[in-house]
Amino acid sequence: MNILYHSTRDNAKKLTASQAVLQGLAEDGGLFVPDELPKLDVDLKALKDMDYRGVAYEVMKLFLTDYTEEELKYCIEHAYDQKFDTEEIAPLTYADGAYYLELFHGATIAFKDMALSILPYLMTTAAKKNGCKEEIVILTATSGDTGKAALAGFADVPGTRIVVFYPKNGVSPVQEKQMVTQRGKNVRVIGITGNFDDAQTGVKKMFNDAVLKAELKEKGFVFSSANSINIGRLVPQVVYYVYAYLNLLKNGKIAEGEAINVCVPTGNFGNILAAYFAKQLGIPIAKLICASNTNKVLFDFFATGTYDKLHSLNEQSGAFSDERKFMLTGSPSMDILISSNLERLIYLIGGSDDAKDKALMADLNEKGAYTITDEMKAKLTDFVGGYADEARTAKKIRDLYENTSYIIDTHTAVAGAVYEDYAKESGDKTVTVVASTASPYKFARTVMIAIDAENASKDDFTLIDTLCEKSGVAIPQAIEDIRSAAVLHDIVCETEEMPAEVKKFLGL
Repeated sequence: MNILYHSTRDNAKKLTASQAVLQGLAEDGGLFVPDELPKLDVDLKALKDMDYRGVAYEVMKLFLTDYTEEELKYCIEHAYDQKFDTEEIAPLTYADGAYYLELFHGATIAFKDMALSILPYLMTTAAKKNGCKEEIVILTATSGDTGKAALAGFADVPGTRIVVFYPKNGVSPVQEKQMVTQRGKNVRVIGITGNFDDAQTGVKKMFNDAVLKAELKEKGFVFSSANSINIGRLVPQVVYYVYAYLNLLKNGKIAEGEAINVCVPTGNFGNILAAYFAKQLGIPIAKLICASNTNKVLFDFFATGTYDKLHSLNEQSGAFSDERKFMLTGSPSMDILISSNLERLIYLIGGSDDAKDKALMADLNEKGAYTITDEMKAKLTDFVGGYADEARTAKKIRDLYENTSYIIDTHTAVAGAVYEDYAKESGDKTVTVVASTASPYKFARTVMIAIDAENASKDDFTLIDTLCEKSGVAIPQAIEDIRSAAVLHDIVCETEEMPAEVKKFLGL
């Protein structure tokens, strides 16, 4: 079956998978979706003994249908290699009632490595397939993890340049140090005086700026994206949910055909959307538990069917009566109020009605909110929303450590807390996989203070050493690399200056 892609806001114009990967974001501002969601064409029993690379091929070939077997296997083999520090790539660890899917064993110790290790190969292959002569300029907004993973993936890749924008005061010290010490002749890291939503909006504006794109094309450049708005980011993320299910099946933790729940810490909605796609493939997933932090815009949406970036749901009154404030939390990769990937789900539950999707997104842009129909809401019964505030998140880290000696990062703790509350309230005893999205070393200060408040007086690298002692887990190379690394990127700009900084980097 040949899968083609179109924009959520215009389903008339069709692109191949490689064209969609290359373009990143649709010209009308929509996101690319497949014209139909494929189904696994191999029995799960035949897949359960495959390694991660084998499963990746069986899943990705269904979505990326214009890549040849040779091309796709080349991309997979070069992406999932020795840069991962575990043979299993994405191992499961059982702790206190849930299976934690560890997605942080790649080069930058966050789940973004799972997709951004392969995206450069998918993109450069796509460029060759489509006769792209321009140099590809990757524009990326990051809430902390995508930036470093994208930088590491694209550093010194021929025919590409990459510019990463991050909120200057909205990421952890380790996240920032990882980015600003990045080497590579083709990379640029820029802090902005705003939050992630500001950075993401600024990047989208550049994608939609016809004059800017024409100027760049004349000079031999073309924009693309490494954010999860790129279908080449989303498809590889589907793989690890399929692999997790097969892992449980292989090890006798579930019976053949038995459903599992998946709980995902969620900001931009890409990671949990990948789990939804895995369910559509045919993986028996019962509930998709969407875990939010204090920025609970997605919780409010699943509770009401209204997505409101300006007002917060007052749970006592059941109305959107409170001003929604952007909160900086200890789980910064989830500090997001505009969850871009939700648009793909909205399009699908709206019957693939591009006009309806376009109208809803216009409402969000112009009025700050939209409300889906009752018919659309009825298609969200597989989703459960929950959230954990800072105190609840810290308690989960502390409790899990005290009960099991297993230490998780702040984002994983949000999901762990939400799952724990859900299980208690619902009585649902379904085997559950919690997406563990980052190494605790990436957020060592917040994690160690959660375990013991006295750690607040220690410096970051002392806390990293203390975390090593308590966890018994070796300090990742990604952390050791930044202990004494020189800062190479120190530009900070206003959001309106972002296009000028891109042009300056490109020598225009």
